[in-house]
Amino acid sequence: MRIIYKISPESLWREAERLNSFGGAPIDIQDGYLHFSTENQVRETATRHFAGQGDLLLIAIDADKLGSALRYEPSRGGDLFPHLYAPLALSAVLWVKPLPLGPDGRHVFPDLDS
Repeated sequence: MRIIYKISPESLWREAERLNSFGGAPIDIQDGYLHFSTENQVRETATRHFAGQGDLLLIAIDADKLGSALRYEPSRGGDLFPHLYAPLALSAVLWVKPLPLGPDGRHVFPDLDS
């Protein structure tokens, strides 16, 4: 199983749970696809795009359940990032965990293996 990650404001994710589908954050909608990160990318994504933001969730997704709508495309420094060209079906979600800010203002990541 390949696992990819999405960082989302809690309020946006709770609405997705109500709808049983995640259509994306404003940046996803603007770009025309949902932005995800691999395990090696997700911490830098939090630092670059969510610095100092509280009330975030980290969502783990089974990439193998996303089919051909998931593409790995070059982004930061040529690194391949997972992009989903469809709404995210919540049936592909493995877990959702809080992504709190630590005393130093940086996000405290949960164990990504469970």
